[in-house]
Formats: sequence, structure tokens, C-alpha cells
Amino acid sequence: MAEIIQRDGTWTFDGETVRIVPGGKAHPVRLALGELAVPVQALAGISFEPERKGGRLRLRLRGGACPVLRAADGRLKDGSDPYVLVVEKDRTGVAEYFVDEVRNALLIEQVPEGPVDRFLLPGPALPVSGGGGDGTASFDGETVRLTWNWKAEESKTAGGPVSFPLSRIAGVRWLPSIGMENGFLRFEPVEGAVSAPPKYDTYSLDLWGLSKKEYTAVLVAAAVLARLPQARTAVDGSAGAPALTKAPAPAAPAPPPADDHDVLLRRLRELGELHRAGVLTDEEFSTAKQAILRRM
Repeated sequence: MAEIIQRDGTWTFDGETVRIVPGGKAHPVRLALGELAVPVQALAGISFEPERKGGRLRLRLRGGACPVLRAADGRLKDGSDPYVLVVEKDRTGVAEYFVDEVRNALLIEQVPEGPVDRFLLPGPALPVSGGGGDGTASFDGETVRLTWNWKAEESKTAGGPVSFPLSRIAGVRWLPSIGMENGFLRFEPVEGAVSAPPKYDTYSLDLWGLSKKEYTAVLVAAAVLARLPQARTAVDGSAGAPALTKAPAPAAPAPPPADDHDVLLRRLRELGELHRAGVLTDEEFSTAKQAILRRM
């Protein structure tokens, strides 16, 4: 068991799952997400980035594994990213040990770095709400509701709150405020994209970036995205709304039991073949082999 406890949060790793618990003063996005359980099959890598006063632990997930990262499309700041942990100066050694343990598991399990064809983590817990700017969005698993505040345009407030079922949503996009440009949370109806700016679009929140809480709109986007039956979660290289398809995603194979000696012996042989082929260095082979022997 590897564990690192910091003011920013607590990470533990038992050889199969990285458990992430945010600190009490973490970013609103991380607090709203709460505890996360990240299976090793969802990981593409891990790193420790040293800094003058400590450093940062950073998990790198496989493309399409997490609905929050898919909805954010690379636009989360470190403070709001649940897969980044600020490490204090006196815990850098623990952080480096944590990295070694996760990397060993990735070698043993031979987890590929490429994208997955379905979400390996659930979306945010329901019901979920978030936003700011000119209103708040909420989602209960079946219906999206947009409620306007006094700052919204009359074209929105005149009709009152807006509700629409998941079946009427073709896609969802979130963009945070960047510089002088407003952000938005936009739901795309099945009858076609809306051309009006988010400020006047009753399917959108207009986000101004005046508070950290506005970032919580990404949680609503992620929750909807995770439940869209037509959403293809594998990364396809395109930005914006997710690609759509009717094809069902195959189930991921269950990991073998930790005490299955036949499986572990087979992995030892596979590691030996990779070492002889030059894929693994002497140090990588030795580290992975010792990790397997400990599990046996």
C-alpha cells in the first residue's frame, strides 16, 4: 500500500486502484467530485514534477477514460484538476515512492497507453448542479434544468427556467472563460445546433469567469456526457462536442486475482521476453520482477 497525505488531498494505491480524496480547501470542482477510485487499467502514466517548495503528483489517464476530462477537453487548470496533487517539500520522497509503485503496477498489468472505447470512471454523482454567470444548470440523470438569475438577458428570463429531457440532447460543450472572452455551457438539441450566442441561447449558460465556482459547470457537462447513449468516448482527435455513434462499447476484461500464481508466472515469462527483446531495460525488468514476486 502506498499513501501520501497532504493538505491538498490524500492519494492511496493498493496495487489495483488509486483512491483520491480532496483536501478540505480544494477547488470547488474537486470538492464536488469527492472521492475518486481510478482503476489501474484507466492509467496511461504518472509523474512527479519537482518544484522549489515541493512539487506536484500528476496522474495521466488514457484518452476517453474519464468523463470529466473528456468534457473539459484539456481546459482544466491544475487547481481544479482532480488528478493533480500539490506535494509539500518534506513529502517529495513519499511522492517518488508513490510514482514507483504505480509504474510497477502498469508494467505488471501491461496497461497500454492508448485510448479506451468506453468510460472507465463514472460521471459525477447525481443530482449534480453547477455554473454561474447568468444562471445555474442541474441534471438528475433524466432531465437538464437551466435556471436564470437576475444577470441573464430578458430573452432568457422572460420564459422562466428551461427543462429538457436527456433524449432531446445530441451533445454538450463546456468552455471556461479565457482572458476577456466569456465561457459557456451549451447543450445541443437533437433538432439542430443553435446559432445564437450563449448570452441569448436558452440552451446555454453564459460564463464570465468571475469565480472558481463557475468551473463546476463542467461537472454537469460530464454527467450528461457520461449518460448520452450515442456518445463515443474514445478520443478521435477532434475538439468540441463528442463524436456520436450508435455502436455499443465492449466491456473491459476483469483484472486477474492478485493471488493467481499461474497468471503471475505467465507475466514473469512475458517480462523476460520483453527484456530479451530490448523493450525493457535491466532496471525496469528488475523492478517489475520484484513487484511480481512480492505479490506471489
